[in-house]
Amino acid sequence: MSKLIPGNQKHLTLNDRLYIEKAINEGRTFKDIAKNLCKDPTTISKEVKAHRLSVWKDHGLFVNLKNFCEHRYHCRKTNACGKIIRCGIKCASCPTCNQHCPDFKRERCQRLDRAPYVCNGCPKQLTPSKCHISQKYRYDARFADRKYTELLSSSRAGINRTRKELQAIDRVVSPLIDQGQSPYQILTNHPEIDMSVRTMYQYINDGRFCARNIDLKRKTKFKPRKCHKTQITDREVFIGRTFDCFQKLQLDQWVEMDTVKSSRDSRKCLLTFYFTQERLFLAFLMNRCTPGAVRLVYNHLEAKIGTYEFNRLFGTILTDRGVEFGKPQDLETGIKGVERTSIYFCDPMRSCQKGGVENVHTLLRMVLPKGTSFEFLTQWDVNLIVNHINSMPRKSLNGSTPYDVSAEAYGEAVLKKLQLRRIDPDEVKLSPKLIRNN
Repeated sequence: MSKLIPGNQKHLTLNDRLYIEKAINEGRTFKDIAKNLCKDPTTISKEVKAHRLSVWKDHGLFVNLKNFCEHRYHCRKTNACGKIIRCGIKCASCPTCNQHCPDFKRERCQRLDRAPYVCNGCPKQLTPSKCHISQKYRYDARFADRKYTELLSSSRAGINRTRKELQAIDRVVSPLIDQGQSPYQILTNHPEIDMSVRTMYQYINDGRFCARNIDLKRKTKFKPRKCHKTQITDREVFIGRTFDCFQKLQLDQWVEMDTVKSSRDSRKCLLTFYFTQERLFLAFLMNRCTPGAVRLVYNHLEAKIGTYEFNRLFGTILTDRGVEFGKPQDLETGIKGVERTSIYFCDPMRSCQKGGVENVHTLLRMVLPKGTSFEFLTQWDVNLIVNHINSMPRKSLNGSTPYDVSAEAYGEAVLKKLQLRRIDPDEVKLSPKLIRNN
């Protein structure tokens, strides 16, 4: 029955393991634990046996801790190893007793050979003197979760090929790379290699082949790819907000949202909006690129134009997975607790899915080139840039400007609340001089 419950195939979390530890301490069965966690009982059994912690009982200095014989407390044997020179030491205290004694019988506890496989919940824990087992096992949830994480990382390390297979591939690949052939050309002419182009580049970069990166004609000209460390880590926020969910809505109009970063001299940034149907562009200056700063902009807009107008303009928003948008529920909920918008996220590394706002950023960068510091920029300057961009005629609007189309759709009063105004066509200027002159 538990196999039919959604989410049954997910890995155990730390909270699940804490529950398992608590339940075993209470003496509950694996079947009962699995029922509450929506798992199979064998999953709980494998978890406990794989991640149980070995604990040694301290018997004092005169007892051999490596002796597992059940007779070790009453044994009086000496010289069980048969050495010519008798040492005169009891075999129970010798490290090699279990390997040489013919009467050795390993001491076992039935609790460790069958469920629950650990000493948790054992009544003898209250009186440790009654338990004479040297090697004990205990299930600790935090240790188990740490061991699981290490195994998850190590299982994905290395390559999935034997040394002989790798040498056979190297005998084909390295000479051809020395001849000036690219990895794509080699794989096209040798389909028996059964490897992707990306994997071959990775093998060369890791030094798996005799050929090196310096032997590749073009790779030495490319800069190393930057690692994006500003992505949302909490994957639960994407539930019901993915790009596939957005496409199912089949909307004719939506708003694309993004941020434009300053140079390293300033922590300020711009929060930008792009209306896909009217081609209208909005930008707001933020002191920090954080979820709290984005929420302040949302609240400011809602307070200015009202909840109804905010929902009419910003009803559906599409954005990327930047960490500043990591709390969509705070942005979707208005000042009075009313839902004011719906936020959806693009797929990772797919900025083309919100190409409208990316393209209009090229116009913004004409005035604020990359490397420009926003430290002394004001919202008045940002509004001036936005007004000049919105006063440019667009071919997609049949020669009309985004301002004129938006004024017809939403009214001049709404645009005035957004601090937008029309710029004369001959006065539109998109260059850094626009800000320097002001």
